Amino acid sequence: MLTSMAFAPLSVTEALQQPLQCTETALLLEITTAAPNTDVIFRVFPTPDPGPVFFMSTPLLEHHTLPPFSAIKPEHVKPAIEELLNLNKRRIRELLEGFAETEDTPLWNTLVEPMADWSDELSQAWSPVGHLNGVMNSDELREAYNACLPLLSQYYTEMGQNEALFRAYEALAESEHFDTLSTAQKTAIQHELRDFRLSGVDLPPAKKERYAEIQQQLSKLTSKFSENVLDATGAWSKHITDVSELDGVPESGLGLLKQQAQQKELDGYVITLDFPSYMPVMSYGTNRSLREELYTAFVTRASDIGPNGGEFDNSQNLKDIMALRYELATLLGFENYAEYSVATKMAQSGQEVIDFLNDLAGKAKPQAEREFAELKAYAADELGLTDLKPWDVTFAAEKLRQARYSISQEDIRPYLPVNTVIKGMFEVVSRLYSVEFVEQTEFDTYHPDARFFHVMKDGQQIAAFYLDLYARAKKRGGAWMDDCRVRRRTSDGLQLPVAYLVCNFSPAVGETPALLTHDEMTTLFHEFGHGLHHMMTQIDVSAVSGINGVAWDAVELPSQFMENWCYEPEALAFLSGHYQTGEPLPQELLDKLLAAKNFQSAMMTMRQLEFALFDFRLHREYSTENPVTAEQILGEVREQVTVVPTVEFNRFQHGFTHIFAGGYAAGYYSYKWAEVLSADAYSRFEEEGIFNPDTGASFLKEILSQGGSREAAELFENFRGRKPSVEPLLRHSGIDIPEVA
Repeated sequence: MLTSMAFAPLSVTEALQQPLQCTETALLLEITTAAPNTDVIFRVFPTPDPGPVFFMSTPLLEHHTLPPFSAIKPEHVKPAIEELLNLNKRRIRELLEGFAETEDTPLWNTLVEPMADWSDELSQAWSPVGHLNGVMNSDELREAYNACLPLLSQYYTEMGQNEALFRAYEALAESEHFDTLSTAQKTAIQHELRDFRLSGVDLPPAKKERYAEIQQQLSKLTSKFSENVLDATGAWSKHITDVSELDGVPESGLGLLKQQAQQKELDGYVITLDFPSYMPVMSYGTNRSLREELYTAFVTRASDIGPNGGEFDNSQNLKDIMALRYELATLLGFENYAEYSVATKMAQSGQEVIDFLNDLAGKAKPQAEREFAELKAYAADELGLTDLKPWDVTFAAEKLRQARYSISQEDIRPYLPVNTVIKGMFEVVSRLYSVEFVEQTEFDTYHPDARFFHVMKDGQQIAAFYLDLYARAKKRGGAWMDDCRVRRRTSDGLQLPVAYLVCNFSPAVGETPALLTHDEMTTLFHEFGHGLHHMMTQIDVSAVSGINGVAWDAVELPSQFMENWCYEPEALAFLSGHYQTGEPLPQELLDKLLAAKNFQSAMMTMRQLEFALFDFRLHREYSTENPVTAEQILGEVREQVTVVPTVEFNRFQHGFTHIFAGGYAAGYYSYKWAEVLSADAYSRFEEEGIFNPDTGASFLKEILSQGGSREAAELFENFRGRKPSVEPLLRHSGIDIPEVA
């Protein structure tokens, strides 16, 4: 949820509702996917200035150092947001009137600082609402949340198209005062001017009005798209009383399915479409018809067909979103939405993105085809699956992995109890950046699963974060990082950054603690990487602090970078410990894990390229004159890059929330783009030592601490000493470059 004073070129839902998500990709399956010192404070709302705006009594408008989750009720939401929006409109109007009357040139402290203060107040009211909507969804909260979207859309549109406000920023940028500002301050102003233009500030009145209408509609449509996926996922379940139908499913999976049945006051087992429930059956269940049933339900979610066909259908929402995005882009003078999206990214053009994806596909596809041929032959010869179907692929792949490497995710799970992994992850970060983590036992929470930590450096608190790890009903699937508070300098001191870190892992079952697969541990490291990017920043200007202002195709660098330590023997020695004995991961299992690291990595690369090419091509090729469908583009992309079987009824696009309800529209390529950066950045650690404190200090200084204050390319080159190379990614992925050159 990247809320800042910038008027980003996104719908309001995308601008205010875009947590940094992991790819949530299982192999070949579809994705939904201590008190501070006196100068360091958590920012609290100042007492609203008196005037004609009436403030109701609501926790969202009161003074709080952290969100008052337990006190927030749905009925508080809309009135609080309305109050703050009205107050901000009045404040801005009076500010601009003052400049007009005095004819004074706007300065940083007379224009930007008050705007940042007011934006932060609004963010601190809206952030906990958005978070609760994702992790504790209810009909009442959803209604309140959705009621605010049009209000926020209108507000941000009005601000982005406020010519007087734009001219004030222009005057500041052209003044002598501008030359006295810090690099971060200058960047914030430059981004602001860019985003004004991308919000249509220069449009004639009629087009401004249409821009506002489009943003209003997009805010509703993208929110509805997300809701449909959540509701469709929750609507399907399968009750099983005969355990023989679950043959092959490991004890950890059976325990979860049994626990889910008990929660519904049923005997036996209940399977849902949540990943911790779904994946054990798809990976290990020998019942082929059951796998087919689950697969069908999963890939037809929120569509016109399947078990709940038509009930939560995103077909029209998808079409309407595409039409409106194209109209929005052309209204602003762009050829298509992809070029509009690239305007704020590291890539210089849409063609550069296409060339990057096609080049990577060309390098990876031959090996991916060989990998699939091996899988197909194994499935036929050893499993009797002569006609390999999509619902067989994950099952067969897991069997082949076990046959080739004598290891499965379940073999490792007992050695990865969640608390051991968390402690080990903290140790990794401590060695790299000399920080400590202190868990807090007393804080205002929204659910018993949520935990809260302070981040300490040299005895001083520098940040904090919430950790919410387990899947549950009414919680959005996937994994993501969101900002709760942003680091910024205020008149009261320094506001510290606070993050939300959310996953959907299997919870504890009975007396057995929550145990992670290695893939889940990697996901946790990924999201923690996002969190570190937000929390370790040293930039005090909110618009470019932490993850704010970072080019979207570079924002995945710190997250993917952190994943590397999950494969380092030196790190795994303290990341693992058997939940019963404390024994670290045995050398034999470690050797097998490392040997299997790149198992079918080329196939996975092609799968991610399928998502990225589909997203970018759809947003690049769609036009009113050429209203290509998602189905058409997806079919063409699959013909180009897919090496695994597909079925006609697959409706993957109907659940692709990353691009139709999040911040990744014409931007999903960012995962692969940033993966190049992260692999190359990590190669320096490989050269100098994975726990080399000087190398860690350099990454902290040049990447993590800088936020969006400088261009991503400049920051990378400062750290690596050169431009990025794709070779480390191919090497890390086990893709044989000479064979595909």
